[in-house]
Amino acid sequence: MSRGDSNNDKKASGRQGGTFRKKSYARGNAPVKKNALPKQNSDPDSIRLNKYVSNSGVCSRRDADIYIAAGNVTVNGTPITEMGYKVKLTDEVKFDGRLLNPVKKEYVLLNKPKDFSTTIRDEKGKRHVSGLISNASKSKLLPVDKLDKEDTGLLLFTNDGDLSKRLKSPINGLRKIYHLVLDKDLRSVDLAKIQEGVVVDEKLVKVQDISFIDGAPKREVGIEIYSSRGKIVQRLFEQLDYTVIKLDRVIYGGLTKKDLPRGHWRYLTDQEVINLKMIK
Repeated sequence: MSRGDSNNDKKASGRQGGTFRKKSYARGNAPVKKNALPKQNSDPDSIRLNKYVSNSGVCSRRDADIYIAAGNVTVNGTPITEMGYKVKLTDEVKFDGRLLNPVKKEYVLLNKPKDFSTTIRDEKGKRHVSGLISNASKSKLLPVDKLDKEDTGLLLFTNDGDLSKRLKSPINGLRKIYHLVLDKDLRSVDLAKIQEGVVVDEKLVKVQDISFIDGAPKREVGIEIYSSRGKIVQRLFEQLDYTVIKLDRVIYGGLTKKDLPRGHWRYLTDQEVINLKMIK
């Protein structure tokens, strides 16, 4: 018998009634179906699950590994305990049932130079402060408040919406100190009025401190104020018939310009972020 005939006989032996027999399993011998994990993500933009959890602010990346191993984290409804598992930013990731936001919170302090806008880019395409911090983050960082184009000094950027909202609240008690240059010498009687409080738009504006700058002309003053009302410093002096021709914010909520040249930026330290978050 040839090899070909032998192979044909083997094939024929597996037939019955002209069709192949279906493979069957005795009871108890069928394959065990396992709960399938979500398909591992191969997207180049995917990130490790522990980093996703850490970026959300829940815990450190090392602690995230512990929580993942314990089954505290789900991806699209399925608990994941695999170390190194990757997810996309569009996946639904929950920690103990709470939906997480994977965007890492970032905080950047800029010493704003003159002639840069802090509002949405104007029609003439003037220079905007966002261009000065373009290399600071891949996330979109927005200034917490505004400085006029001709103003200079400290400007805080973040993608932390909760903190930004809190700092902009009119009752937050956020300390700000400005170095001002007026269009004329400030009279002592007007300095006293400012110390007592000046009414602007039917609301009393009180300052924590105001004083002349040592060794400078009387038209240069330093003022400490906690109000978050828009352009409140300029409007305060307008009430007393002065024009602020230069404004430089030198302290913002405990942050200073130390070692931060004009036009440069830096990241906030962990402690500085904690201090800002303690402001109610």
